Amino acid sequence: MMNMSRILIIEDELSIAELERDYLEIEGFTAEITTDGKSGLDAVLNQSFDLILLDLMLPNINGFELCKQIRKETDIPILMVTAKNEDIDKVRGLGLGADDYIVKPFSPSELVARVKAHLSRYDRLISKDNLKDEIHSRGLHINKSSRQVFINKREVIFTAREFDLLTFLAMHPNQVFSKEHLFERIWGLESMGDTATVTVHVKKIREKIEPKPTKPQFIETLWGAGYRFKG
Repeated sequence: MMNMSRILIIEDELSIAELERDYLEIEGFTAEITTDGKSGLDAVLNQSFDLILLDLMLPNINGFELCKQIRKETDIPILMVTAKNEDIDKVRGLGLGADDYIVKPFSPSELVARVKAHLSRYDRLISKDNLKDEIHSRGLHINKSSRQVFINKREVIFTAREFDLLTFLAMHPNQVFSKEHLFERIWGLESMGDTATVTVHVKKIREKIEPKPTKPQFIETLWGAGYRFKG
């Protein structure tokens, strides 16, 4: 239920954190506050939340690094909160796994609307994409149990890693993932590994499913951020 959702607020300015909590609790959410990166990460590791409001500038661990670490543990929505408005910060945050940005100062109605929208989107992904056995998108058909891929009803043979990478992206349409995150998720290794492997595999996948691999319709490159499956 939407009004039972638990929100984690990671914000070092207590007055702002308390305002965010008050806005959310008025709408029926429950919210917990942590005021630095380390305690925020500890809360993620030891408790269950449905969405995270993550400030960019934090003591101990900054918002970018914390976002990266949280994404190793959970796929719940992360809404970055920042006083900055530069596009490069937005791109960097999205590339590390954040779902959206909200820039201070913001209105209570904007905050609540963004939170509700991302919770609703995540619920749809869980119920429709993560649990169902088949994924269909514009002529692309993925059968997860048989590990088969069809493009316009023609079966295409994939290696195990290619299949896992394509399926993961397709299960999270319109969400940006950095090469480091994909490398950790699919290969199960730390980001110090050779992330060029991800680039190579994306290229091979495009050659198999895209009518024009140089102008991809399915897997989009966001320069400096990562890749996104266009839903």
